[in-house]
Amino acid sequence: MSETILVCGGAGYIGSHTAAALLERGYNVVVADNLTTGHREAVLDGAKLIVGDLRDPDFVQAALLKEKPDAVVDFAAYSLVGESMSNPLDYYENNFAGALNLLKAMKNAGIGRIVFSSTASVYGVPEELPILESSKTDPINPYGETKLAVEKMLKWADAAYGIKYTALRYFNAAGAHISGKIGEDHNPETHLIPNIIQAALKDEEAAIFGGDYSTEDGTCVRDYVHVSDLADAHILALNALKKGASATYNLSSSHGFSNLEILKTAEKVTGKKIKYKIGPRRQGDPDVLVASSDKISTELHWRPQYAQLEKIIETAFVWHSSRPR
Repeated sequence: MSETILVCGGAGYIGSHTAAALLERGYNVVVADNLTTGHREAVLDGAKLIVGDLRDPDFVQAALLKEKPDAVVDFAAYSLVGESMSNPLDYYENNFAGALNLLKAMKNAGIGRIVFSSTASVYGVPEELPILESSKTDPINPYGETKLAVEKMLKWADAAYGIKYTALRYFNAAGAHISGKIGEDHNPETHLIPNIIQAALKDEEAAIFGGDYSTEDGTCVRDYVHVSDLADAHILALNALKKGASATYNLSSSHGFSNLEILKTAEKVTGKKIKYKIGPRRQGDPDVLVASSDKISTELHWRPQYAQLEKIIETAFVWHSSRPR
């Protein structure tokens, strides 16, 4: 009998791709989402959607008792670095308190496995490159702080209640499902690749935030991973937790690209010359974030299928091109 997986935040970008990957592999999928940033249409046929908020402990407890999932994957969080700087308490309430309610409900319902969507932001300004899981964690924004706080809570929930967890610290998620059915659909959109693609499609000017970083071309450098490769990692983690100990992994391509390199690659993919303007830095953005994913590759045999930047941008371009503008 197939396992039932509760995907919290499964109507959002990475959550919907993970729900799709679970469906493709024969799992029973229940998506819990409050639909404030997620989209009902991103929940594909075959998955069950229940609308509610992890900040509501009664909703969480009732959902777990009714659906009886074998494991949980938690994507339900606010994730905008700049917004977290101006509204830190909202981030603690949503990201930390929501996860606290979820873990309490899991303890009460006897559910012992969770894969947690963490972030590279837990590292802050890295002291070493590439970043390792053992690297110092010192967030420079409330978003990263809330994710790190949940990681620490997971550690103690494991020690006290035996709830096994995998925390996946991912770097920049990008791209879209190869089918073209789902992709990155944020409002407002703050991520570089979709904004550059939209600028190309609309013949508008793309915004590059910061041209004075300590990098080769002055724009910040990030490590990009295809969203479907991230989804595969979550499934590997779910299976590993059946027989393994709790763990933390980086999910990265182990290669960094500057914002201007992304723009030039997008020009190649789209066949368009893309106008851009360099504006001021965003608060809370480090110069370079590039990590090693050797640990998950070695221990869980994670093998990204979309390792080339050009392919990542191509899948995003196909999806955005099919959308109304």
